[in-house]
Amino acid sequence: MTFPVVGMVGGGQLARMTHEAGIPLGIKFKLLSDTPQDSAAQVVSDVVIGDYRDLDTLRDFARGCDVITFDHEHVPTEHLRALEADGIPVRPGPDALVHAQDKGVMRARLTQIGAPCPRHRMVKDPADVAAFAAEGVTGGDSASDGFPVILKTVRGGYDGKGVWFVRSLEDAAEPFKAGVPVLAEEKVDFVRELAANVVRSPHGQAVAYPVVESRQVDGVCDTVIAPAPGLDEDLALRAEQLALGIAKELGVVGHLAVELFETRDGRILVNELAMRPHNSGHWTQDGSVTSQFANHVRAVLDLPLGDPRPRAPWTVMCNVLGGDYPDMYSAYLHCMARDPKLKIHMYGKDVKPGRKVGHVNTYGDDLDDVLERARHAAGYLRGTITE
Repeated sequence: MTFPVVGMVGGGQLARMTHEAGIPLGIKFKLLSDTPQDSAAQVVSDVVIGDYRDLDTLRDFARGCDVITFDHEHVPTEHLRALEADGIPVRPGPDALVHAQDKGVMRARLTQIGAPCPRHRMVKDPADVAAFAAEGVTGGDSASDGFPVILKTVRGGYDGKGVWFVRSLEDAAEPFKAGVPVLAEEKVDFVRELAANVVRSPHGQAVAYPVVESRQVDGVCDTVIAPAPGLDEDLALRAEQLALGIAKELGVVGHLAVELFETRDGRILVNELAMRPHNSGHWTQDGSVTSQFANHVRAVLDLPLGDPRPRAPWTVMCNVLGGDYPDMYSAYLHCMARDPKLKIHMYGKDVKPGRKVGHVNTYGDDLDDVLERARHAAGYLRGTITE
């Protein structure tokens, strides 16, 4: 029996963990990686080193693959169209993926289909930013009214990069220095950030994971709690239905993360989209019947999707960031002895301050206990907790 070959563009930790999920299924992986040292390149046997921005490299890589998928959204859209024209299945396809590549395109399409979004529009210079800010003030007559606002480069941003919190006209100049299109959004008065993770297959089967709370530190995801504690059942259902609806309307195949704001007046607004396995879904590795990674593999191959339900009442994921303590391996003994149920996932990366080098998952019946266990392990591995 011949098992299919999944071509994964991008050699980061998402590719590493997706490959791991395909091993029990007998799925073969081929990886296009920037360097041999990349996270996934260390564990996948069939690795091509090359530039994903080069069409000839992509075409050569795609030979022998049954489907192409990604661990990032940065492959040029026109290259993906060329692969499709060559008869290579690309999942998600370029018509869907462009909404995760370009924030301006995303906002326009989400508005068209009626998905709730923050007030927004494209802006051309700092004066236009001030005008946008003033538009949000009822009865305002000064161009300085309405600050602060959020500015984002439409392509290339992640983990807080390419995003500016602008408090005044003077602050608005920086985003335009790169000479790329800029999107302005209102500063949303939100209670917390949520994420709705769903997976959709080519023939339209879809599953939804419980809506989670995502806690950020300095623009980087720090902690994910599944399910989001205290979330109104109707609001949770609306968030799941919203994510499933977006996946269908945009034609997403594979995993879709819909990052959301829960506002103080009880609404949900779409913040960002990611069409790949996502940090807000890492808890599913140990906390759900079928992980986001396994279901992404199933979806891109059009296999029946697995059960997304949680295994325990509460699961917490904490990212492990690099600090001043590079020898994380020696910290395993303490963490594993202290908590035999702890699950540690490391990415094979060199430790650098602030860099995501792994994550931990904990689960159980008591949320406070589960949170404390995850935070202690992540802090001890980083070196900020020493006992």
